Amino acid sequence: MTANTPARTPVTLLGLGAMGTALARTWLAAGHPLTVWNRTPARAEAPAAEGAKAAESTASAVAASTLVVVCLLDDDSVGAALDGVDLTGKDLVNLTTTTPAQARARAAWAEERGARYLDGGIMAVPPMIGVPEAGGYVFYSGSRELFEQHRQTLAVPAGTAYVGEDAGFAALHDVALLSAMYGMFAGAAQAFALIRGEDIDPVAFAPLLSGWITAMTGPHVLGTAARLKSGDYTTDVVSNLAMQVAGTPTFLATAEGQGVSPELIGPYFGLMRRRLDAGSGEEDLAGVVDLLRR
Repeated sequence: MTANTPARTPVTLLGLGAMGTALARTWLAAGHPLTVWNRTPARAEAPAAEGAKAAESTASAVAASTLVVVCLLDDDSVGAALDGVDLTGKDLVNLTTTTPAQARARAAWAEERGARYLDGGIMAVPPMIGVPEAGGYVFYSGSRELFEQHRQTLAVPAGTAYVGEDAGFAALHDVALLSAMYGMFAGAAQAFALIRGEDIDPVAFAPLLSGWITAMTGPHVLGTAARLKSGDYTTDVVSNLAMQVAGTPTFLATAEGQGVSPELIGPYFGLMRRRLDAGSGEEDLAGVVDLLRR
């Protein structure tokens, strides 16, 4: 670092699993002084060889930097790792996967101990970290001041998206998007299962499936959001609920004929039927969201 090079913010990183190790490498490559800790000390050897300082305890690791990033297994691991550690004046960024309720409770816990708190939901896998073109990013929620102060440092591993001062919002955005992802994976599994026993090449079929999901998902997601916000479920409906429910026996009969379980699509069809039976036949599918609310 030369006299004209701006100083990089020191970072302490607790947790060196696959994701933590990827984070460590990107901060080191960007010139940030890095202190690391892991419950299994051997995992600190690789970052240490690249210039990180390996701490013997979480207390010494936390003491080394104002900005403390945690990337551990779960919320219990966070509590255990930081039990009894002085957090006064620290900026605690928790990238551990948790529920919204756990994030809110951890925020209150940190603030009681004199720390500012920011929760994060990582929308990336380790190979995407430090690769801007890969499109990975992290949701952040909690202290806006902490986020703004450390925005550039936090943006080194992946893009940043601040979603509000409610500490639980990052985890909620994270799980909501991942839930949608698994729903799409379920639909793809159903489609592949239907053709599995036939003389249809799944590799040749895949572009058709991918293109169809892409074409349908965008308009559906944007349209559903607009209807949920306005409360108008019936204006400009192209395929109403009554018509779609009338078509579901064909899907179920085809699954039976192909020897495929309906357990992935059956529950969604059941919700559609419930909404129809409640007198909502002229709606589109946005009303199904309301049935899921307890």
